[in-house]
Amino acid sequence: MVKKSPNISDPAIGQERIILFLLAVVQFSHVLDFMIIMPLGAQFMRIFDISPQQFSLIVSSYAGTAFVVSLFGAMFIDRFDRKQALLYTFIGFTIGTLACGMASNYYFFLIARSLTGAFGGLLSALVLSIIGDTIPLKRRGHAMGMVMTAFSVASVVGIPVSIYLAAATNWRTPFLSLGGISFIVCIFLYTSLPPMRRHLEGEGIQRNPIKVMTNIFGDSNQRMALLFTIILMLGHFTIIPFIAPYMQKNIGFSDYEVSYIYFIGGLMTVFCLPYFGKLADRHGHARVFTFASFFALLSIFAITNLPPVSIALALVATSSVFVVASGRNVPATTMVTSVVRPETRGSFMSVRASINEAGLAISSFIAGLIVTENADGSLANYQYVGYVAMLMSILAIAIAWKLKVVE
Repeated sequence: MVKKSPNISDPAIGQERIILFLLAVVQFSHVLDFMIIMPLGAQFMRIFDISPQQFSLIVSSYAGTAFVVSLFGAMFIDRFDRKQALLYTFIGFTIGTLACGMASNYYFFLIARSLTGAFGGLLSALVLSIIGDTIPLKRRGHAMGMVMTAFSVASVVGIPVSIYLAAATNWRTPFLSLGGISFIVCIFLYTSLPPMRRHLEGEGIQRNPIKVMTNIFGDSNQRMALLFTIILMLGHFTIIPFIAPYMQKNIGFSDYEVSYIYFIGGLMTVFCLPYFGKLADRHGHARVFTFASFFALLSIFAITNLPPVSIALALVATSSVFVVASGRNVPATTMVTSVVRPETRGSFMSVRASINEAGLAISSFIAGLIVTENADGSLANYQYVGYVAMLMSILAIAIAWKLKVVE
């Protein structure tokens, strides 16, 4: 029997593509806003005259407020049209990003990052909820991979451009530019995104905020998915905040050359992420996650134990981290969206976003405690951060096989 391919003229398929494109743009803005902090880390430490621990607090503050707001939002988010919730949240995110660009000192910037994080955490939950609501499970891995290429585009285009703008002008320019772009995106979300109320038609909508939370944490499968989320974050993000500073201070990258890390790594993931999604849909999400995680262990060890080498060899190490770490997130995120039914998916994904941000904050905090500066300005103890990430990655593999699909 010949397998029929989707009819590209099908209005439903066409609408799915519009939705996925808009979600990818939202994800691009959100990811770029968060990622731009890392490659500018050395500049922030120099301009604000702060320590590595104070820099890690900038990263953690974003995650900390995202954790609190996402956890609170979980009790109410499923009551609203997904379009309206996404639009209002993205407007708040835009205001926070512009505030970052207007900050006059370290503490003002810290507050602005906290504001941006408050909305950024909800954005992530809403994007994943909309994908889960609109894309059938048999095609969800591929759709997830397509939207997650926003990370790649942010790396290939957004990060290098932002680094160039910061080096050519000042650190404010990337935030003000992204804020302007996000304002335009708000207009397109309002005019082009269709209403999304299908989840409101189910019989399982819970109005009592306390019961919303007890239903989530009372379900062993959902608890396992949340544990999987935070363990995977600890197995990934602990090494991320100090990749760019390590490459600059220990390997010898200049402020301009650090953009190569994100350009090359992101370019590779542009092509690889949709492929990871297709593989997961075809061969099983847990199986592909395990396969990618094995190679992630090798990449994490390589980059955190990297001695002074040529820039070309260093870029091989950083690019491998981009590909396998991002690649395993595609099946991982698809599995997590499938442990809950549509009528409660928004609440669960909001809690999941909160847990994810908690893991992000803890990861950054742990890295900040471990990494220190040598007398010559280079970073020390980065390899121990890598060992923590590797241990958590192994634990994540074991948990992934325990998750159950309920759709």
